[in-house]
Amino acid sequence: MLQVRSLRKSYDDRVVVKDVSFDVEAGEIFALLGPNGAGKTTLIRMITDIIRPDAGTVTFAGRALRGAGRPRVAYLPEERGLYRRAGVLETLVYFGELKGLNASTAKREASALLAEFGLEAWARRQVQALSKGMQQKVQLCAALIGRPELLILDEPFSGLDPLNVQVLEQVLHQRRHEGTTVLLSTHQMNKVEQQCDRALMINRGHMVLYGRVAELRRQHGAHAFDVQADARPPQVAGVTGITPHGDAWRVALTAEAEPHTVLAAMVASGLAIRAFVPAVPPLEDIFVDVVQRGVGLDEGRSGPPTIDEPHTTGDAR
Repeated sequence: MLQVRSLRKSYDDRVVVKDVSFDVEAGEIFALLGPNGAGKTTLIRMITDIIRPDAGTVTFAGRALRGAGRPRVAYLPEERGLYRRAGVLETLVYFGELKGLNASTAKREASALLAEFGLEAWARRQVQALSKGMQQKVQLCAALIGRPELLILDEPFSGLDPLNVQVLEQVLHQRRHEGTTVLLSTHQMNKVEQQCDRALMINRGHMVLYGRVAELRRQHGAHAFDVQADARPPQVAGVTGITPHGDAWRVALTAEAEPHTVLAAMVASGLAIRAFVPAVPPLEDIFVDVVQRGVGLDEGRSGPPTIDEPHTTGDAR
């Protein structure tokens, strides 16, 4: 649905975004990752037509994101943008009307969103009377009113307690089921692992990672396996190290070792094995490693090859 092709932006001869290209499928939750100053905000502002790129194109379902036929796009910035002395319901109705809703439709949608986020009792209160987390939920409602086709969220979990994080996750899954495409920018890597289908990571304006989240984790995993067994695994051929790891043993293999051969040797030794699974690093470890080592920054191209494996998403209408 969302197609970004060769986007580039420079300020004072400094390249902020360099030839970034990616796709986001309909009904997909797609993560945009990167360290502070990587160019994420500039990229989002080009996608939303807040600023114009020096080169490249952005389309959604074949339509440009500007002009009369532009799709319904909602953007939740990291910074709050609410009118503190306005009423909560009044604020949402105002944003709904800005998006083209008539007053009655805007009020109906605003009331439904406040109920969905557990804020109906605060509808007549001023925004400034709400806590930080409640204001964040109002801002989320402001992004969702008007039923956007493309929803861009920048650090949406900021200020939310664990219970309200779950509420937001449920809302995102519901919108995904309804066909909304979600572009999510966050530093909370655990949320990316839990919520997102695919991810793009940029660093210093360059693409450095792009693909399915599970595949990115698998590709960056060490050649090691977690073994659950009744005893410590034996040091068979191809094993370079064995260390405790939670309720399992982390077994490191040589680069040449075949996992099935190592498993067969352990079974042949008499070890009763309950599980033998690849050791996959958390996305946060990959993030830190890629940034610290500058992966993809000195390869003379815009980024790594895309992972063109078939994939499905929720209700891709």
